[in-house]
Amino acid sequence: MTVYFTSDTHFGHGGARGRFRRPFDSTAEMDAAMEANWNATVGPGDEVWHLGDFALHMRPDAMAELLGRLNGTKHLIAGNNDGPATLALPGWASVQHYAELTLDGVDLVMCHYAFRSWNGMHRKALNLHGHSHGQLKPQPRQIDVGVDVWNFRPVTLAELTVPRQRRKKAPEGETPP
Repeated sequence: MTVYFTSDTHFGHGGARGRFRRPFDSTAEMDAAMEANWNATVGPGDEVWHLGDFALHMRPDAMAELLGRLNGTKHLIAGNNDGPATLALPGWASVQHYAELTLDGVDLVMCHYAFRSWNGMHRKALNLHGHSHGQLKPQPRQIDVGVDVWNFRPVTLAELTVPRQRRKKAPEGETPP
């Protein structure tokens, strides 16, 4: 089992394309690409921590169907755009506003929002967050796991901890993987 992290998918949210400069011609294309990227990355036996803002402007039954099509056991850390219908979806293994997890010997503090300080930060704990869509300059050991930063797909802790100067982005003009 592999553990993945993601945030700010904003499935169904047409405004996300313009506001966050997403390279899709339509909301349907954006949603389809993110679903395909998710399922090409995450296997059925894997685990995904979604750090908020799963979907907007979708009917609860459509959200439930989408969540059911996404691979893996899915946990939600609630974001500011996750309303009662999103929080109540039957496809979440857990729903909370904050979580701490130790993975591969690394302490993780997860919330939708970036923190200025967090539990264990002086003992090398990482703060994983979303909400900022790659717009915040991070503090050391603070990582935005949002899809706008990570080619519209969930990522592993190993990917998140590669030094920034070595990270590769999709070549200009190519569709993100």
